[in-house]
Amino acid sequence: MTGLAGAPVPGLAPLWTHDPVTAGPYRLVGRLGAGGQGVVYLGEDDQGHQVAVKMINIDLSDLRARSQFMKEIAAARRVVPFCTAQVLFAEVDGERPYVVSEFIEGPTLYRHVREQGPVAGNALHRLAVGTATALAAIHRCDVVHCDLKPDNVVLGRDGPRVIDFGIARALGVTETVTSRVLGTTAYMAPERFRNESVGPPCDVFAWAATIAFAAGGRPPFGTDSLFAVMHRVLNEPPDLPALPPGLDELIRQCLAKDPAERPEAEEVLMRLLGQDVRDAGRLRRETVLQLGNETAGAPTPDQPLPLPRTAPDPPPDRPETAAPTRLGQTSQSPSTASAPAYQAEAGWGRRLRRESTDAWGISTAIFLGSVGAAAGYVASSAVDGAAATGAATFVVVYAVRLLVATALGDRS
Repeated sequence: MTGLAGAPVPGLAPLWTHDPVTAGPYRLVGRLGAGGQGVVYLGEDDQGHQVAVKMINIDLSDLRARSQFMKEIAAARRVVPFCTAQVLFAEVDGERPYVVSEFIEGPTLYRHVREQGPVAGNALHRLAVGTATALAAIHRCDVVHCDLKPDNVVLGRDGPRVIDFGIARALGVTETVTSRVLGTTAYMAPERFRNESVGPPCDVFAWAATIAFAAGGRPPFGTDSLFAVMHRVLNEPPDLPALPPGLDELIRQCLAKDPAERPEAEEVLMRLLGQDVRDAGRLRRETVLQLGNETAGAPTPDQPLPLPRTAPDPPPDRPETAAPTRLGQTSQSPSTASAPAYQAEAGWGRRLRRESTDAWGISTAIFLGSVGAAAGYVASSAVDGAAATGAATFVVVYAVRLLVATALGDRS
């Protein structure tokens, strides 16, 4: 795309008269949105690569404020790009500071719900998984989003993406009643109205409110006056739309008034993936994020999830010593080196057990065994011979079908 003349970008508006036309090496071609923190533009470099450029409404002439800003942006850059729009860099030395991040083409969740109605079924499941994956990745780098809401979730071609994470805290926003705009009040956790510290539980609360909005077209605590919404957030239970039982229970736990009662983002993700939370410590952390990322973009998330099984713990007399790993790196040990063979063996045994009890396969074998018995009786008029023929037919059909179905796996 070049300027506004190429392929249309959802939500892109022409530049205003006093808008800048460049930001460092990028040419600004249109407005993607605006809020209390600043204006977001679509930028292009000389090769046509597109980015999102957020011009910040803050004075960073104070050295302490600048140092804090750069510290938070550096942490945001370390977030692995699972269901997030990656932060690329920030410029603070110019007259107008800005943050450059990956551009995700697609409408925001807010715009999608307003134009096409609530999200339901598999799409809602993918949305919940994708946004929970993003939060888990963000929190692992000690970053807090601080402003998760439907406007900060973009429905990209490969699944939902969370944007603008870490910028609110980088700007030193205290999140009090007077420092926030009315539009985000419905997604703020109770402790933020009490001017308490902002942490990961605030994001979990905002995630639950965002998913509730997606499913019902309205936030769970209303959208009227600031103080009415604040009162409901602090004192009343959420007004939720009809949700699947498991998701309804999870959303209510995440909207708990006490932040200590809310699950962590990684636990939320594990529960959405149908995995036992107690097994989280046995899985590589990147594996969980990868699975969430794949599920968020998959067409049928209700199918069994391809979570690899982990090898059994080593016996007590042969302790393993694992080398420390960094984010994005894995260590090789005797147990992990043989993981593919172990997983293949576990997958074959699991399919064999599943196919051996398949009602359709057993019924087919019984039917063909009966046909064989009838044919044997007609041919020999001997009951014993007919029974032997029927039994042999059943065993052969059952065994052949079992081996073929097990070998084919999910393709059977």
